[in-house]
Amino acid sequence: MFLTNVLLKKAKSKHVLVIAESIISGHRLVRVRERLADKLEFIYFDPYIQQKTLYKEKKKLHSL
Repeated sequence: MFLTNVLLKKAKSKHVLVIAESIISGHRLVRVRERLADKLEFIYFDPYIQQKTLYKEKKKLHSL
């Protein structure tokens, strides 16, 4: 590996774009979280069932 490749290497970002899915209906949201944080779990309004439900992180999309 050449020295120029090391100097031009891109630094990792601090944030990640993730998909969160409702446990009840399967409705999906896209959220941003920190790379080193735990997986997302939050309560949010679900438009399919018109109630607040628990959303859990399903997968990472890409870095920001």
